[in-house]
Amino acid sequence: MAHIAHDPHARPDGKTTMELGAVLPLTAEVRHDHLFIGGVDTVELAQEFGTALYVMDEEHIRVQLRNYLEWTRYHWRDVDVVYAGKAFICKAMCRLVEEEGCYLDVSSGGELAIALAAGFPAQRILAHGNNKTIRELTECISFGVGRIVVDSLEELARIDRLALEQGTTQPILIRVTPGIVADTHEYIQTGAEDSKFGFGLRDGLAMEAVREAIALNGIDFKGLHMHIGSQIFALNSYAKAIEVIVHFMEEVRAKTGCVVAELDTGGGLGIAYGVPDEPATIKQYGKVIVDDIKEHCEQHALPVPRILVEPGRSIVANAGVTLYTVGTIKHIPGVRTYVAVDGGMTDNIRTALYDAHYEPTIANKAARPRDTVVTIAGKHCESGDVIAVDTPLQHTEDGDVLCVFATGAYCQSMASNYNKQVRPGVVFVRDDTARLVVRRETYEDLMRCDVE
Repeated sequence: MAHIAHDPHARPDGKTTMELGAVLPLTAEVRHDHLFIGGVDTVELAQEFGTALYVMDEEHIRVQLRNYLEWTRYHWRDVDVVYAGKAFICKAMCRLVEEEGCYLDVSSGGELAIALAAGFPAQRILAHGNNKTIRELTECISFGVGRIVVDSLEELARIDRLALEQGTTQPILIRVTPGIVADTHEYIQTGAEDSKFGFGLRDGLAMEAVREAIALNGIDFKGLHMHIGSQIFALNSYAKAIEVIVHFMEEVRAKTGCVVAELDTGGGLGIAYGVPDEPATIKQYGKVIVDDIKEHCEQHALPVPRILVEPGRSIVANAGVTLYTVGTIKHIPGVRTYVAVDGGMTDNIRTALYDAHYEPTIANKAARPRDTVVTIAGKHCESGDVIAVDTPLQHTEDGDVLCVFATGAYCQSMASNYNKQVRPGVVFVRDDTARLVVRRETYEDLMRCDVE
């Protein structure tokens, strides 16, 4: 984003922090003008751990996982919730997911290594990726990963060979692209025909992959996987994809005699980044996913498969906030006011990448109305390094603690060291207690891999 557009009609909304509603972490509250999360003063967190700093509301995460379990199993007993680790992963998060009785999906050898280091059971892990390396596949098989989601015929052959070399069979799911264009940003649409992910239906590749998987001795074909995109508000996108995939299940039975035992519908449920956002609830999502699968299976006289769902963003996004310290404040008469903070695109690339929207507040003035309009800028050498453009905020001064909401997903996991900026630490808060789960990087960390 090379140019930052200015909205001449932008007006402060006057809302206080607690009027931001669904954007906030579950336990957010204001005490004595300070923002508290999990019973902990965020201003004190900034002072103790430094900024930039990611703060995660642990109770919020646990409630979301439990809601998924409740509102999917309410409609069908055989449903498993698979947390999408790519949204946010660390050892503490893996342990939390296990404690809540959920599964975990990983998308790289690094994510798998973190999960295993946390003691997460390998049988409860699904491995994703459109170009898994030989090393990654070997690790998945040797550690006994529960399912590998297969993305190409080449990968299928590699898994078969590697499994036979290890004297085992590897359970897999075949990823199918149902040809549905989800109503979301084009960069995070993954179920359309023109996608680097999965096997297409129209060209016959999906059926070819299923036939091959059934025939291979090192492969245990368990079922199908689909994922149509991320940050989806329109549940009819899921309904259309389910209709297509269940029809394919009937075709698989007719042409191979194999009854699909498992169907993973992916994730992608949207969340509220801004006050106007009205995403579907987990209850509504669970009803559409499970009831539509049951209905279409009944129409095709198919047994209802074991169902898996893979939420990520909707588990952690609103649970997380990022704290910054305000530095330079630059007023450009007739143009805008820039509030610069000690972070930016290295800890949150989503605004520059997707033109994402965020709601901020001043954590040490949280009870006051957001009655000015500013653009929050980062400290990096890019004009597009902004976090929020023309956003309402309280009167801001040097040294204030700025809090940006809904940063729990795809911020820490996409963070970089551009300009050799150290990546922030991560703190979990719950029951009036803060615990550091990922420490802030140091300059020594930046140079750890340098070879003299």
